[in-house]
Amino acid sequence: MNGDEPAGAPLSLRERRWAVAVREILAAAEDQIAENGPAALSLRAVARSLGMTVQALYHYFPSRDELVTALVAKAYGDLADAVQEAVDSAPEDSDLPGMVIAAERYRQWGVDHPERFQLIYGAPLRHYSAPAEGASTRAVRRMSGIFQNELFRGFTTEQLAAADTAALSPALKQHLEDFLSPDALGGMPSPAVPILISAWGQMHGLVVLEVFGHTSFVGPHQAEMFRMAMLAMLQDVRRRIPADVTAR
Repeated sequence: MNGDEPAGAPLSLRERRWAVAVREILAAAEDQIAENGPAALSLRAVARSLGMTVQALYHYFPSRDELVTALVAKAYGDLADAVQEAVDSAPEDSDLPGMVIAAERYRQWGVDHPERFQLIYGAPLRHYSAPAEGASTRAVRRMSGIFQNELFRGFTTEQLAAADTAALSPALKQHLEDFLSPDALGGMPSPAVPILISAWGQMHGLVVLEVFGHTSFVGPHQAEMFRMAMLAMLQDVRRRIPADVTAR
């Protein structure tokens, strides 16, 4: 059983109690991760902190993997909520592009929640494998969608299809065409995929370096360095996408 709550009709008393218990278990698990790191997550310790038995906790999460999956999905969801809120609440007269605003909120969340960031982006937990097409996969797709929208905002499908990227090998081009169904990634043309992955890699890589303490030599100027890198990255992306596809 995961932490997803049924939608639609009002919850029954039993369902509300269940939802409260799930939230308390997830909160206790997050506290343990914040204190000891993701690798030290223990169902027994989580149950003890709530004054319940491990057997009672298994009633809500039958295995450690199900609890980890719920924690990962919740972390992705909280991160995506923070990024989306930053984009939605940005002043209309802001000089910063939406992609930079989204990236900076992504960075700040990682800096503020290093253990939870490590849970979703650090070394995989031993013996844990996320379920295919599960809650964590859906959460990742939501996150990807936010950055895709902001990175390519204002560009048409035709412009993205004419993006200036290195020639794809026939095998990679076929793989992307097979993978990208009309609905996948918002119908993004295959030439735009390498641009999205490269931009994501630059953004995420800088955040990982900072969260894991590898850019501490920059001191209090890490936010400024990050903004400079994101603006340069976005400038390069825009250079690769033609303004007028009819002239090509």
